Amino acid sequence: MTSNVGPTVRRRRLGQELRRLRQEKGMTAEEVAEELMVSQSKISRLENGRRSISQRDVRDLCRTYKVEDKALVDSLMQMAKESRQQGWWNAFGDVPYSVYIGFETDAASLRVYEPQVMPGLLQTPEYAEAVISGALPEAPQDQIAQRVQVRLRRQERITDPLAPLRLWAVVDEAAMRRVVGNSKIMSDQLDYLVRMSHEPHVTVQALPFDMGSHPGMSGQFTILEFSDESDTSVVYLEGVTSDLYLEKLSDVQSYSMMYEHLRAQALNADQSRQFITEMAQEHARRHQEESEAAPAD
Repeated sequence: MTSNVGPTVRRRRLGQELRRLRQEKGMTAEEVAEELMVSQSKISRLENGRRSISQRDVRDLCRTYKVEDKALVDSLMQMAKESRQQGWWNAFGDVPYSVYIGFETDAASLRVYEPQVMPGLLQTPEYAEAVISGALPEAPQDQIAQRVQVRLRRQERITDPLAPLRLWAVVDEAAMRRVVGNSKIMSDQLDYLVRMSHEPHVTVQALPFDMGSHPGMSGQFTILEFSDESDTSVVYLEGVTSDLYLEKLSDVQSYSMMYEHLRAQALNADQSRQFITEMAQEHARRHQEESEAAPAD
């Protein structure tokens, strides 16, 4: 039941096993909460892996479910212990989307649709700083610097020589035209996007305006997939104050179908490189014009 995965995925696996035991016992989350004199929301959070779980929690739940298999109880207790280990992101302090980073760290592949900004895993440092500063106008500089460092640390999955992350990104034209930072930053960012698209495990598709309406017009989403079959896929929807994780098979299938339509409507990989290169050249020309128009010191 254990393997070389991070604490987020381990908590998720443990929660799934605890849910299975509860259902086999024929108990509702409300009944379990009443017996243990805790809130029902705590039981729900333990089962969906969004809350840290202690060995005491596991012991109490196993007693409630009358689990007699000592080996199973010991295994669950060990999972609880290991699930409380810190991920690499904890070294950066309070990271608001740490649950997502945990999933991303253990994912085998990502399918991303971005309508407004470049995919975080494919951002240059300058673009990342500019987009984070714009999104958090009241944040102090040290907090912005921290978030940039976390983003750059996440990108190491792309260049991991042993197990590089398989990344497929569909990027809307709006994200390429929006000037984040300045025209020079945008030109460099789009050139970098083209370079990264040549990596064998990275696919980038551009979705031009003239493709018309499409299934992704409701906003950004990411589908995370894992190498272990026991770890079902997760759809991640980013919010302003909270994020949403969809794990029901029907939800994952719906978003997977949406993504297939997006890939079909977007330009193919070669056409996308040409399109993105032209966007980069437009920003470079604008930067040149701005430089020439600027008054001399």
